[in-house]
Amino acid sequence: MIRVLTLLAVLILGACSRDPGATAGYQPQEGDFLFQSLPHNDLIDAIEGSTGSPFSHCGIVKRSGTAWVVVEAIGPVKETPLALWVLQGRKNAYAAYRLRAPLNAKIPQIIAATEKYKGRPYDIHYDLDEARIYCSELLWKSVRDATGQKLGKLQKLGDLAWEPYEKVIRSIENGALPLDRLMITPKDFAEAPELQPVFRHGF
Repeated sequence: MIRVLTLLAVLILGACSRDPGATAGYQPQEGDFLFQSLPHNDLIDAIEGSTGSPFSHCGIVKRSGTAWVVVEAIGPVKETPLALWVLQGRKNAYAAYRLRAPLNAKIPQIIAATEKYKGRPYDIHYDLDEARIYCSELLWKSVRDATGQKLGKLQKLGDLAWEPYEKVIRSIENGALPLDRLMITPKDFAEAPELQPVFRHGF
């Protein structure tokens, strides 16, 4: 049993120390925005289906000592090693986007702005309030707080292709259907003209 546990520990540590992004050709930089598809469930399918995009989750790359991590809102807002972040997505697929000039000069301030949100619980209602936060909201608010600019187009739930997912939405909202609720989706954030795609793997 001890040998088995030791072997498992070695494998886990090995996985954590590898950077599958780098081996696939991705050279991370601080401030990169990463997008992925999380494993299928009703909520993930509703996010991807209603936006017409494979992006159901996102985060921002940060240097932590000698390691790369992704600051993400998945559960509480936290830092996840880049290798593990890639592995949590379907088929390890992900895409990286980078800020264009002149906003890229504000990356240190944007990274610092994420600290305000560390530990906040996940917002399954996808509201833009301050108590809870979801993945693309974290990116949108961190850029806004650091630069005053609002990247991506805010959309109402009713503007999305919500109809096939009405049952899922009502189950989350205790029967309500908040079609006027404004949100920033991973797709809409990624399509901000201030961002440029720099890497894509698996899509």
